[in-house]
Amino acid sequence: MHRQIGILTSGGDCPGLNAALRGVGKAGQGCFDMHLVGFRDGFRGMVQDRSIDVDTRLLSGILTDGGTILGTSRDKPHRMPIGGKVRNMIDAVVETYERHHLDALVCIGGGGTQKNALRLKEAGLHVITLPKTIDNDVACTDVSFGFDTALGIATEAVDRLHSTAMSHSRVIVVEVMGHRAGWIALGAGLAGGADVILVPEIPYNIEKVADAILARSRAGKNFSIVAVAEGALSAEQAKTIERLLTGKESAATKEERRAASMELQGFHRKHVNHTLELTRELEKITGLESRLTILGHLQRGGTPSAADRILATRMGTGCAELLNQGVHGVMVAAQGSGTRAVPLEEVAGKKNLVPPDHPWVISARQVGTCFGDEYTPTAGTGK
Repeated sequence: MHRQIGILTSGGDCPGLNAALRGVGKAGQGCFDMHLVGFRDGFRGMVQDRSIDVDTRLLSGILTDGGTILGTSRDKPHRMPIGGKVRNMIDAVVETYERHHLDALVCIGGGGTQKNALRLKEAGLHVITLPKTIDNDVACTDVSFGFDTALGIATEAVDRLHSTAMSHSRVIVVEVMGHRAGWIALGAGLAGGADVILVPEIPYNIEKVADAILARSRAGKNFSIVAVAEGALSAEQAKTIERLLTGKESAATKEERRAASMELQGFHRKHVNHTLELTRELEKITGLESRLTILGHLQRGGTPSAADRILATRMGTGCAELLNQGVHGVMVAAQGSGTRAVPLEEVAGKKNLVPPDHPWVISARQVGTCFGDEYTPTAGTGK
């Protein structure tokens, strides 16, 4: 039976999006008699009904391309800026869905997309999602595509920074992406041999970080590499965040909730420059020349790794199989060498964060890596 399937990419771009589109499209058309309608720029394209036929010609040659041929945006269907005002546009999404006589809508995106997809499911649409994010923070899946490529880019950067740090006897701080989840910093730091790794899940004490660097210096090691997730927090900052979140949750009135939200937003705006401040403070405490490198969006661009191409392709084909079976209201999760369907209710609003006792953390500690916490191993070992 012919099926009409809509598809979009939402949230931040990442390597592997086109591979996933190709997987859904080629399997859907070649094996299950599906016709795909792509919507441009995420949920905004659904609201504005900006569509394109996703045929075999469009899918040809995109496996190795970064980004997304459909375009993307961070617009939320229930809170979308339209004409200078923020509006609930879920009804417009439903109208577009019905206008195209869709049997299901495939939403490829990260944590925000899972929540938006659940809202559309609750509005009566048949929705299925694929998890992508370089942060690897989508819950209920072994891994999200995009992460392996970003990890490789960050690791290469740490590798390259070693030579300049050694040549100039410097401390080099490298900031990688990871607002709430420290997977990239942890993985790149472990793979690249960083001397210090700072992640959001393990609040740090800057004095302990400085002690680890000075211990290396006293042992005759003239450089140090500090890998930092953009969302890393000092112990003091972590307490502030906890207080603000508690205040927001316990607020009794709308005005109190708004005030708490504004205070929380102010903290995050100020925190943007925290790695610059960290670098300056480390130089001040240690007396060692320190420099900061911020990788930024460099981690999200370019050709996807082989692992991400394979992962995105098998998730895409797994999605087509579920659509053929009439399954919806789920996320296609990676599980071992296969996939499984996870109800959106189990995914939406949850995060895959680094456990403090994760094997990567344990291995890093055992080779002498400092996390800036009370469990910091004796420094001066390793490189």
